[in-house]
Amino acid sequence: MADLAALHAALRAVVSGTVDFSASARALTTMDASNYRRVPLGVVSPRDADDVAAALAVCREHAVPVTARGGGTSIAGQATGEGVVLDFTRHMNAVVDVDRETRTAVVQPGVVLDELRAAARPYGLTFGPDPSTHGRCTLGGMIGNNACGAHSVAWGTTADNVRTLDVLTYGGELARLGRGYGGLPERLADGVRALVGGQLAALRTGFPAGLPRRISGYALDALLPERGTDVARAFTGSEGTLGVLTQATVRLVQPPAARALAVLGYPDESAAADAAHLLLPYGPLTVEGMAADLVRGPNASDLPKGTAWLFVETGGATEAEAAARAEALRGTGDACSHLVLTDPAARRTLWRVREDAAGTATRLPDGGEAWPGWEDCAVPPARLGAYLRDFRALLTQYGLQGAPFGHFGEGCVHVRIDVDLLSTEGVRRYREFSGAMAELVVAHGGSLSGEHGDGQARAELLPRMYGEGMVRLFERFKDLWDPAGGLNPGMLVRPYRLDENLRFAVLRRPVDVEFGYPEDGGDFTAAVRRCVGVAKCRETALSGDTGVMCPSYRVTRDERHSTRGRARLLHEMLAGEVVRDGWRSEEVREALDLCLSCKGCRSDCPVGVDMATYKAEFLHHHYAGRLRPAAHYALGGLPAWLRATSRAAPLLNRLAEVGPLATVAKRAAGVAPEREIPELPGESFVRWWHRRRPASAGGREIILWPDTFTNYLSPQVGRSAVTVLEAAGLRVTVPAAPVCCGLTWVSTGRLGRARKVMRRTLDAMEPALAAGLPVIGLEPSCTAALRSDVPELLPHDPRARRLAASVRTFAEALEESAPDWVPPRLDRPVAGQTHCHQHAVLGDAAERRLRQAAGLVGDLSGGCCGLAGNFGFERGHYAVSVACAEEQLLPALRNRPEGTELLADGYSCRTQIAQLGEGLRARHVAEVLAEGL
Repeated sequence: MADLAALHAALRAVVSGTVDFSASARALTTMDASNYRRVPLGVVSPRDADDVAAALAVCREHAVPVTARGGGTSIAGQATGEGVVLDFTRHMNAVVDVDRETRTAVVQPGVVLDELRAAARPYGLTFGPDPSTHGRCTLGGMIGNNACGAHSVAWGTTADNVRTLDVLTYGGELARLGRGYGGLPERLADGVRALVGGQLAALRTGFPAGLPRRISGYALDALLPERGTDVARAFTGSEGTLGVLTQATVRLVQPPAARALAVLGYPDESAAADAAHLLLPYGPLTVEGMAADLVRGPNASDLPKGTAWLFVETGGATEAEAAARAEALRGTGDACSHLVLTDPAARRTLWRVREDAAGTATRLPDGGEAWPGWEDCAVPPARLGAYLRDFRALLTQYGLQGAPFGHFGEGCVHVRIDVDLLSTEGVRRYREFSGAMAELVVAHGGSLSGEHGDGQARAELLPRMYGEGMVRLFERFKDLWDPAGGLNPGMLVRPYRLDENLRFAVLRRPVDVEFGYPEDGGDFTAAVRRCVGVAKCRETALSGDTGVMCPSYRVTRDERHSTRGRARLLHEMLAGEVVRDGWRSEEVREALDLCLSCKGCRSDCPVGVDMATYKAEFLHHHYAGRLRPAAHYALGGLPAWLRATSRAAPLLNRLAEVGPLATVAKRAAGVAPEREIPELPGESFVRWWHRRRPASAGGREIILWPDTFTNYLSPQVGRSAVTVLEAAGLRVTVPAAPVCCGLTWVSTGRLGRARKVMRRTLDAMEPALAAGLPVIGLEPSCTAALRSDVPELLPHDPRARRLAASVRTFAEALEESAPDWVPPRLDRPVAGQTHCHQHAVLGDAAERRLRQAAGLVGDLSGGCCGLAGNFGFERGHYAVSVACAEEQLLPALRNRPEGTELLADGYSCRTQIAQLGEGLRARHVAEVLAEGL
């Protein structure tokens, strides 16, 4: 074991980048997107190639292995290691140059693929390989794993698009790899030349033919003279076992001017697989396949008839030409339906279904957990249908389930299987099944990996594919580059067993928790296991495709503040090896501190990680029996404070205008000094309701929910809602007794108090629930809490489920209870904010339809406004809160057309706009409609 203190000090002395040996940094890098877990000694984020060389020199001196890591989305375990992890995403993440004339780009290893594509786009160019993780995978990782993506049918794998690679060996030798041995150090050049020259026959006959997706093993056949002695190509896909990449020159391609998407429906996946290779003569850009059990959510209805589909993209100089090529595919194989899309937004919607499959597949339709391992095998495309039939038979033999999807046009199948990796017997059967799968793939002339590499998941089985002789050649090749064995040991050659280092072994003990976790069988460890590391939360693009998740990561770009990072820390907290203080962990608390509880991950994460709930759970345990931050009492108990002081609103408003008093009050309450204290209305909504005479006694009765924010802080929203609902012919009532959803206590982790508040609310709502009346929410966060938090915190109270089922948003109520009502026609553009809980829990389809019917034209901002309930008011959060608003909301407000109506149904969103929008005022849609009446 290395002397950690000495190693840490030596690295800090020579590395200008970041050197972090903290428990938090180590916990964040114990896993990638695979089934495996290995605990590193520390993490180094080099600033340049000199830093890489210096770090390697120190690690050599201390005999410590090194693992290079990009976005950490590898699914075979090769981005984890026990030594020092080199994280290239923090500093070495630049597009150095784009050359239009040579159609090449020079990139650092930590640059995200979408950032390279964005840099190339002004020149009419792009990088061809495009894995579904294109928004967060790095070029270094793609080169390490020879990533491919959907468009390799047209533009090949990463290896097909690499020109030169600058690398450093573990021994400190600098090499520039291309064609020929000229860029290699003399020792290495002589050794590789001799190996290839002595094994020409083996290299010419030892690799399977007819496989566009052969990723397994080292590509030694690329070194054959007739293949141009392409050392860069042979290095690509070596999984960081040969050298550390510091810079790459890659080929760019010119995409077609227009594209169309043909979606062909088939009666089953085998029929789709049989048809895939028949489409290749038409020259498609991609041929992707997936079956119905991976299609969930609102987009499922957009697909044509069938239970399996091929997504086939075509290109052309014009939209008409691309569409004609897509139409020409009609009826291929046994296709029973055909849909052609040219609209970019419609194409993106269906592509998201396919891109999210890697996460969606980890939860089967029956709720069971499924895992990678046999994720990426490939067979000759013409054999794909036969292979899938045999694969299904093998699953049945072992009593397993899985949903294949992937790059059917190239015979590459992704699948996640419900193997039991928690019990000893389950792991034994997983090992047995893996061997049988390897035999099946080889019998069909395939490759154990058709994408993403072998890593630990498949390297042990390479002799079944290549034979022992070729595997010995792989070992000799590795030893030429890395005689000390310091780079990513245990991967590709002399591998770990495929059933070692499984990440699930440390999570076998359930823990007592407060929430019900109904989708995870009440097991918090199973909820944490939901994060498989696909890292969609690390995407930073400002497109609508990104949704809400994860606003704090998009601001800080720190892994700790991603949903995945927080899940990893919770995983390690439960494991107790790296993070050792359990619920008292400061590492976890610090990471969760910048979680806005926006719930964006609940909907945007492909596997439905709900970090807002996990945060509330953690805070409950972390502060049990201890004094809490002041904001937990002041902001967390806001409903009680407002109820107690509402009649003194005029006096409190005058006091708040006295600067010194306001400063003291904010300091005592844990409120950010930069924040203005909102003015309290003179009369609450409920007081107004009780003193007015109902306009009508007829119509369908509905319950209007007087949430804390509407009741005490924006009663005009409630009054406007009553006006609109009654104009629509509905009979509005409010609960006879005080009610509250408990949200503020939930978000601050005061779950015992939240549960008491919820039970009191359910008592008050029993008559309405018994009558089956719809409950209409105006504040999205409170409405979402009634839908989700109440039944999840009171899982054994049937009243909680009945209340959740009865809850409707304002727009849903008008649509369902007054379907014939026509809103006033306002005909003006809109800007503003969709509340994050609306997006994540409630959905906004009805709201969009209501705005359209009223002539309120345009989309509201996605992402998060940054205030997020108590978050943006808490001391220490102001800068992040403003940065979140600056990402989408504030630019949209600045660029709004003249006469734009500003909409924000959430009180937090309206407050953020008022305090940061330079005097702008946003309104609830109910206010705008009421004014129009």
